Amino acid sequence: MKYLFTSESVTEGHPDKVCDQIADAILDAILKDDAHAKVACEAVATTGLVLVMGEITTTTYVDIQKIVRETVAAIGYDRGKIGFDAENLAVLVCVNEQSPDIANAVRDGEGAGDQGLMFGFACNETEELMPLPISLAHKLAKRLADVRKAGLVDFLRPDGKSQVTVEYDDNRAVRVDSVVISTQHNEQVKLETLQSFILEQVIKPVIPASLLDEKTKYYINPSGRFVIGGPKGDSGLTGRKIIVDTYGGYAHHGGGAFSGKDATKVDRSASYMARYIAKNLVAAKVATKLEVGLSYVIGMSEPTSVLVNTFGTSSFSDEEIVRGIRQLFALTPQAIITTLGLRRPIYQQLAAYGHFGRSDLDLPWEKLDRVNDVKKHFNL
Repeated sequence: MKYLFTSESVTEGHPDKVCDQIADAILDAILKDDAHAKVACEAVATTGLVLVMGEITTTTYVDIQKIVRETVAAIGYDRGKIGFDAENLAVLVCVNEQSPDIANAVRDGEGAGDQGLMFGFACNETEELMPLPISLAHKLAKRLADVRKAGLVDFLRPDGKSQVTVEYDDNRAVRVDSVVISTQHNEQVKLETLQSFILEQVIKPVIPASLLDEKTKYYINPSGRFVIGGPKGDSGLTGRKIIVDTYGGYAHHGGGAFSGKDATKVDRSASYMARYIAKNLVAAKVATKLEVGLSYVIGMSEPTSVLVNTFGTSSFSDEEIVRGIRQLFALTPQAIITTLGLRRPIYQQLAAYGHFGRSDLDLPWEKLDRVNDVKKHFNL
């Protein structure tokens, strides 16, 4: 059976991603001096304004206004002509301490910081064991930012999106059916010049030629003009790109966002753990496609459920795999934090281009260090 599947990504200059990066930059700054801080930080961005809000309990001090301006400038919003200027922003800070009720329930990682369900996924479609559509979409968005920052041309601006549609035949990715790139630009560039540059310097260097053919469709700035972008073109909000952050819609999502949250929030830590488990099991050939679901209750340490789905790609039953997961992997919030080293300032680098499948970063949940243990348990 043939079908098409589409995933999208966005650049670091997208207004929602600006907010994610601000929230995680604040989190990282706090964790540098206070590894046990409790942080639930969010940001809103619009024309000329960034609002930082949330609950933070920490023994250290960070200059939130400075962090906001430095983050916005690093993205590339550094002059008013672009529509968002790091030096000329109003930065409002509305932060309270974490609720003592939640603090008592968490007990420094012994209990989950909230209820919720989290999913992790892996498949053998790509070297990084990610679905091909989201993998390509992220690489295109990253390439779009890289060529802008490298100064290959002078007409690109920070905001942008990518989208990739992959054709599957009998559940195997066989070709790229269409590619979409929308990028903010200056007022002078001609659409034809922009389209030619994006095709030759962004799309072709990223997507393998073997996946492209004469029927592949390219939509480069399909709306035409895209001069006004970033938070001036559309307001931004932390946590509004949760599908971009994960598997591009290819797998389930429990609904919880990542950015701005310390690791006692299972929205973040359990999602990383579920990916770690799924990736090691797929690498060990327990299945070629595998989804792991974990659910928690606030204040309780053990998950209320462990769920797997192998989509018919495993010789083992779901029950056998769940038993194996529970025996091989410690799943309390504290154990997850310890296993993956999540009390470190590693999060801002994740706030654009995805939290999973990042071969450009050294991430603990992407390591394949439990493959031999998995193989031994399942006699593979």
